[in-house]
This record gives sequence, C-alpha cells and structure tokens, in this order.
Amino acid sequence: MRKLFGTDGIRGVYQVDLTESMAYKLGFILGKKYRGGKFLIVRDTRESGMAIEEAICEGLLKNDVVVLRGGILPTPAAALVTRVEGCFGVVISASHNPYFYNGIKLLKSGYKLSDEEEIEIERDFENEKELNKTRCGKVMNFAEALDIYVNAIYDMFKDIDFSGLKVAVDAANGAAYRTTPIVLNKLGVKVSCFADQPDGRNINQGCGSLYPSFLKENINDFDLGILHDGDADRCIFLTRNGKEIHGDKTMGVLADWMKQESRLKNDIVVATVMSNLGLEIFLSQRGIKLIRTKVGDRYVLEQMISLEANLGGERSGHIIFLDRSTTGDGLITAIEFLRVMVLSGKDPCYLESMVIDYPQHMINVDVTDKSVAEHPKLKEKIDQFQNDGYRIIVRPSGTERLIRVMVEGKDESSVKSVAEELAEFVKTMSFLGEGESV
Repeated sequence: MRKLFGTDGIRGVYQVDLTESMAYKLGFILGKKYRGGKFLIVRDTRESGMAIEEAICEGLLKNDVVVLRGGILPTPAAALVTRVEGCFGVVISASHNPYFYNGIKLLKSGYKLSDEEEIEIERDFENEKELNKTRCGKVMNFAEALDIYVNAIYDMFKDIDFSGLKVAVDAANGAAYRTTPIVLNKLGVKVSCFADQPDGRNINQGCGSLYPSFLKENINDFDLGILHDGDADRCIFLTRNGKEIHGDKTMGVLADWMKQESRLKNDIVVATVMSNLGLEIFLSQRGIKLIRTKVGDRYVLEQMISLEANLGGERSGHIIFLDRSTTGDGLITAIEFLRVMVLSGKDPCYLESMVIDYPQHMINVDVTDKSVAEHPKLKEKIDQFQNDGYRIIVRPSGTERLIRVMVEGKDESSVKSVAEELAEFVKTMSFLGEGESV
C-alpha cells in the first residue's frame, strides 16, 4: 500500500501529514535521483507554502541540480513552463483543500510523474538515510515563468475577438489571481475579479469552484462567471441567472463544438466514473463516445494519450485539452468556453441547458478506515441497489479521510434516499471498525 503519494501527489494537513523534514527529504531524494537536472518550484497562496518550498529547495541543493524559483503560480502554469524549459517541476499546493492542508505535485516536462516513478521515489524515501551533504546545487529566481505562461496562453487565442464580453472571475484567493485576469484583459475581455486578495489563510474559504454561492451574489451584471480552485487547474462557470456549469456540462458543450469544427480527435471524450449519465447520453446522440476511467486527472490523461483523444476531464472542472496543454488548465478551459460563446453566438444560459443531468446525489462520509469501501458487505448492498437500476460509485478519497458515496438514477427523491442509506451503512461499518480485513 502506498504511504506517500495519493491520487494527486502528496497531500495532507500541514505539520501533521506533511512537514518540512519530509519536504527536505523529498527534495534530497529528487536531487539525487535526477542529478544534473533542472527543477522549477512554484506554490499557491497558503501560508505554509514558503516554508515547504525552502525545505524542498535545501534538499534539492545538496545535489548537483539547478533550482528555478517561480513564486506563486498555478499548477498548469508549472506544467507549461516545465514543458518549455524541458525540466522537472515541483508544485506546492493542496488544490481545492482548506489553507491548513498542503501538498506536493511532481512534474516532468509538462506531465505528472507516472505511478511507477512515484513508487520508486516512495521506495527511496523509505530507504534513504544519508541526508547530510554539503550544498552543491545552484538556485535562482525565475520570475519570467509568469510571462512564459501568460504569453503562451494569449498566443493560443489571440485571433479570436473577445471584445464586448464581460466576465466575473472568482480566483479562490489562490494562484489564479496572478494569471486569469491578466490573460483575459490582454484578450480584450472586461474582467472583474473577486476573491483575489490572498492572505495565506483565505484560499478556497467560502469562495472558488467549491462555493459558487459566493459569486452568485455578484453575477447579474456579467455574461459569465468563471470560478477556479486554489491552484487554478479547475474551472466551473455560472450563467447570468446563477446556474452552475460544472465539468460534465462543460465537456459536453466543448465536445459538441469541437466535433462541428472537426477538431475532436477520434470522436472520443474521456471522463471518470463520477461523470453523469446525462453527459454520456448527450455525447452518444452526437456520435461521440464517452470513455470512463477511475477518478484522477492522471488516469484521464493516460487514457487520452492511449486513445489519441484530445478532450477529457472530470465533473469537478479539471478539463484537459491535449492539443493545448498536458494537464487540466482552468484558464484554458475558461477561454475555450468563451470561444464557443463568441463563435456560436450562443448565450451561456442556452449552453448550460444543452446537457441534462440525471439526478445525482453525493455524500462525503468521514471515516477512520478507508478500506471499508472494499468490504464485501458493502459491495453486496451496492449490488442490490444497482440491480434496481441505480448507478452507484463508492470510493475512498485520494486526498482526505473520506469515503465518497455517489448515486445516480431517474428519480431525485429515491436517489437521495439510496445515497443516505449507503452513507449511513458506511458510517456504521467505520464506527464498528469493519475494515477489509474483517
């Protein structure tokens, strides 16, 4: 069982699950493993970010490497810059989690490390003992990372006339405050930015993609609301009348338009098991096949590469355009959606209505033992409900001590009832300590 890496790098509560000593050791191991390499380090706006960055830096610099410190930048910016520079990347962020979490994501030339590479690093982490060496690496500030990213995204869309559009951006008090308003303004969009005053503790706090109600109070005067998470690899939207356009609806709208443009490769969209049945039906009606993977944008990306697809993502708003980038990018997603609005002449309210969600109810259950999700008694109960026509996913969170229970079906009240019954069953089993070994 893996102890260090979850579904999206290393993540946990700062000073509990992730400490400076761990960060130092990880930096040391990375520097030793990729001796002679170049590492870009960026972070989001959490108050713990600088301390973790300093520790990783110190560990890296005990080896013959070059460290480029890019400051506060989104995860997708790091992916793009590492691709341009042909280097490794270390992103210090806990994405959508509260400020007291932090995490470390590792990149290589634009891509997240593979499971196999992470397992190797984890093994080295367990076994490495000699951590005291003289510093021999080089470090430099790399403020130009911001310009590399901003100019690259601008160049992708500079031929489209976005003038006249007026948008509200919720930057989640995270890294997006440094990039999204700049690029959109440069493209001619009128931007009003909210939650763009990070103080180290207010990242994702009642704002951003997990809390659309914050921007709903300010959306009436805008053509579109754009909501990011803390590291800006997610993006969801709000219409003028406050309706949410989540990742499934976004993928449906964009897939439909990309197919009309003959841009959608192999008529495939890759999503996860958590995407709504409504998306699958919408795509099928347009001759587009939905391929599902397990949860995690890395698995979406792997399948996209395998199937030579160029559109994929998650309901949460991680959307990958492989003809644009190598990872989910909230800013690219936002501009792609604005592009559809401009070229199609369609209002976001109309675009939101295109993909109809089947009733879906999700409950997060706090647990002490996530292996409860694999218990035969639970699987038996799930099978009974699935035989009655429900689509059910029960899975442990890769980043938190939670089990997520998701139920889909035709009737909203019965879907909610089934989800609540399963969640209560999970809670009871966890309380009784009935893990997979029982």
